[in-house]
Amino acid sequence: MSKKTGNISKTATNAEVDAFIRKMAMTPASPPSGESGRLIFALDATASREPTWDRACQIQGYMFQEAGSVGGLEIQMAYYRGFGEFRASEWLVDSAQLVRRMTGVFCLGGQTQIAKVLTHAIAEANARKVNAVVFVGDCMEESVDELCRLAGELGILGVPTFVFQEGDEPIAARAFRQIARLTGGAHCGFDSSSANQLRDLLSAVAVFAAGGRRALESFGERAGGEALLIARQVK
Repeated sequence: MSKKTGNISKTATNAEVDAFIRKMAMTPASPPSGESGRLIFALDATASREPTWDRACQIQGYMFQEAGSVGGLEIQMAYYRGFGEFRASEWLVDSAQLVRRMTGVFCLGGQTQIAKVLTHAIAEANARKVNAVVFVGDCMEESVDELCRLAGELGILGVPTFVFQEGDEPIAARAFRQIARLTGGAHCGFDSSSANQLRDLLSAVAVFAAGGRRALESFGERAGGEALLIARQVK
């Protein structure tokens, strides 16, 4: 199990972004006709992430706004912190309301609870289709075998998990890559200097879940950068 160090790493490499884009290209094209896309947004809210929490809220708020501009996306926020605390909101379509909820959360020391995130996603997907899970965290302090078992269940249910790792803790990175691979999702690192890159990648996932490839192409042309690269490869 990895330990929280609070270290911040370099920006994601071009190879990491390229791998993320390739994974995006292999995910389902769009939600079924007439149905809204559904995305679970899960966050590590333990103490090690406190220094960058406000910045992350701003980035994630932009993501929700972009997805809301496409329409047809329901978002559920989930987070863990403290001693065994795990919470998930109801499914929301108002991005402003969700951002307000996020800014009302404060970080609290404790161990990771990624298994609860995956278990919750499995339950939600069994109740009704979930198009994607996004997880943002920096550390892993659990049984990697158990996490892989749960990730495998999500993969069977067809729920890709996109893992964004703050920092470069190596044990967490290995676990996150396995979760992404078993679910058909992707793993990408970020730090405080790559805010724009993270913003575009997160927004691309949300727009893709909401409106499929056409919506992603339109967003990519407008946003440029990493989003444009993703849009050009997801055909």
